Amino acid sequence: MASMKEFSKPVIVVSKCIEFGSVRWNSEVVSSDFVKRLKHCVTFIPVCPEVEIGLGVPRNPLRIISSEEKLKLIQLDTATDLTEKMLKFAESFLSSLPQLDGFILKSSSPSCALRDAKIYATYHEPAPTARGSGFFAKMVLQKYPRVTAEDEVHLTDPRTAEHFLERVFAAARLRQVKALRTAKPKVKLKS
Repeated sequence: MASMKEFSKPVIVVSKCIEFGSVRWNSEVVSSDFVKRLKHCVTFIPVCPEVEIGLGVPRNPLRIISSEEKLKLIQLDTATDLTEKMLKFAESFLSSLPQLDGFILKSSSPSCALRDAKIYATYHEPAPTARGSGFFAKMVLQKYPRVTAEDEVHLTDPRTAEHFLERVFAAARLRQVKALRTAKPKVKLKS
C-alpha cells in the first residue's frame, strides 16, 4: 500500500500508435514529445482498437459513413461494416480497465478521434460532410464522462497540456487517498 508521501502515478489509456507501436493504417508511429516525457511518471495502457478487432498493418483506411441517420464504420477496400465489431471491442476493453485517470487518443482517427473524425455522407463521397467522435472515443466519452480525455494534437498547446496534467495527477492522488482511507489499519493486541 502506498503511503501519502509516495508519488501517485496516473493511469492513462493511450492510442498505441502514439509512441508505442507501428500500428497505424500506414504502419507509422505518431511522434509526441508530450507522451515521451510522461513515460517515466505515468502508467500507460496502450491500445489500438483497429488492430484489436483483427485489422492488419498496414491496412486500407476506415471511414465513418452517415447512413440513414446512423453512423457506420466501413473499411474502404472491402466495404466491410466493422461497426458492431468495434462497439463490442470498445465495450469489452473499457469494462476490463482498472481505475483510470485519463485518455490520450489519436486525433482524426475514425476509431479514436475525440472530436475531429471525418464523417462522410456516402461510401464514395470525396469530402467529409461533418466531423465528430470516432467509434472507440465515443464509447470512452460515454463510459468515462468525468475522466479527462485529450488528443495528441491539442496536447501540443501548453495551456491544454498543463490542464490535462493537473487533472490526471489530481485524479491519481484522489485515488491514492481513497485507497488509504479504505485500507484496514493494523492493530496490535497486547496480551
